[in-house]
Amino acid sequence: MSIRLRLTLWYTGILSLTLLLFGIGLYYLLHFYYYDSVETDLKERADTAYTRIQPRITPTLGGDISFDFVLQGRDLLNNTGTYYQLTSFDNGSQNRSNNLKDLNLYLPEISDSEKQRLARVDYFIDRSTIDSFEILIYNRPIYLSQNGTTRLAGVFQAAVIIESYEKVFALLRLILTVTSLLLVLLAASFGWFLARKALRPIDKVIDAASQIEKGTDLGNRINYDGPQDEIGRLTSTINGMLGRLQNAYTDLEDSYRRQRRFVSDASHELRTPLTTIRGNVDLLEKMWRKTAAVSSDQDRDQLEMSLEAMQDIAGEAERMTRLVNDLLALARADAGFQMEKDAVLLQPLVEQVIRRAQLLPRRAEWIAGDLSALEEAYVLGNKDYLQQLIFIFIENAFKYTEEGFVKLDAVRTADQVGLRIQDTGLGMDKEEVPHIFDRFYRADVSRGKTSGTGLGLSIAKWIIDEHQGSIEVTTRKGEGSMFVVWLPLIGLPTTFESGHSLQPLNQV
Repeated sequence: MSIRLRLTLWYTGILSLTLLLFGIGLYYLLHFYYYDSVETDLKERADTAYTRIQPRITPTLGGDISFDFVLQGRDLLNNTGTYYQLTSFDNGSQNRSNNLKDLNLYLPEISDSEKQRLARVDYFIDRSTIDSFEILIYNRPIYLSQNGTTRLAGVFQAAVIIESYEKVFALLRLILTVTSLLLVLLAASFGWFLARKALRPIDKVIDAASQIEKGTDLGNRINYDGPQDEIGRLTSTINGMLGRLQNAYTDLEDSYRRQRRFVSDASHELRTPLTTIRGNVDLLEKMWRKTAAVSSDQDRDQLEMSLEAMQDIAGEAERMTRLVNDLLALARADAGFQMEKDAVLLQPLVEQVIRRAQLLPRRAEWIAGDLSALEEAYVLGNKDYLQQLIFIFIENAFKYTEEGFVKLDAVRTADQVGLRIQDTGLGMDKEEVPHIFDRFYRADVSRGKTSGTGLGLSIAKWIIDEHQGSIEVTTRKGEGSMFVVWLPLIGLPTTFESGHSLQPLNQV
């Protein structure tokens, strides 16, 4: 969820809550105030009429007497919107004001529970509905003293119709609801506009930073001409950070450039004396062998010891030569060397590697597996570097496999071909796999047991990357390893010239 949307939702939520509290507060305040005034006015009128109630004695057929109650004439004729009704509990008679008679209505009768309530309070007010009329009723008990006792003899009721008031409050509820919804919608739109306007400089900062991220020139800066508020300070901070990054990157590039030049120059300079050393050692070895053939036994023993020393020198010189060549290859890779590529048919290239691999020093059995997947398999690559790539993995497999076998075969998918080198050697822990292509990295189990510089797999990874390929590694410590080099296939070329584009196999 974007900041703009969150800010808009916050604005809208706060306003909605404010309007809700305001609307509810206003409604119930007006409702309470209005009905309180209505009830107060009703009570005042009813109390005035109550003082003028007159009891009336009515004889019964059995010779007893009962009481009912009547209003004075001006209360009976009351037409101010207040309706009166007197009810006698002795004979159930009711006396109503004329305006109530005109409506042909009777106010609700008092139930037994309400009679008990009347006996406990001075009065009570409740609401009722009569023939769809909403009315407010004031109920007050009528007491009668007889023979020294006071008893509840009837009830006086005064009522006003509040239907018009209810319609007014219903209209008020509708107005508050519609107004609140419109205000919330307007606030959401306005809030979205304000959030968009306020965050527009951040969008510019993001766009500028994205262009800097996608580009290679760290000299670009974010242009901002607004006020020095939070966004302005953020822009200045980012520009300052970019400046420091540019300086650090420039220093790092200079350091790398000097390092690559040193490695390249040192490698070139070391190749010449190493070649001279190896040549002279070979010459001395031949001369001493001839001298040993005609020398005495004592001289022959001394010559043989010297010959062993010369062989050690020759071995170390050869190892240093390999190291120098590897360093030179990596220096070329760091310098952005682009190898020349052509359409290469893999099957004859791999078969040639298999024949030459039989001559490598080894203790394990060499197995050439199924190569049918390489039939008519063309890749865009460099023949010499591809051979070097396969030899690196085969030599590594021989180096770390003391018994068992080393096997080379091929697999194929719709658009890739895989060269699979499998061995039954030392294997590796899974924690070591991510580091095997690092320069000078060698697994702990191989240190002191096998010779090497730790640069072979780094060179192999560079060659794979240059061919847009990938490497798959499966290994288990003590059981062996399997490397699968995947290379993208190209369409079968008919007349191919260097520099022409080739179609991928799945587009042919």
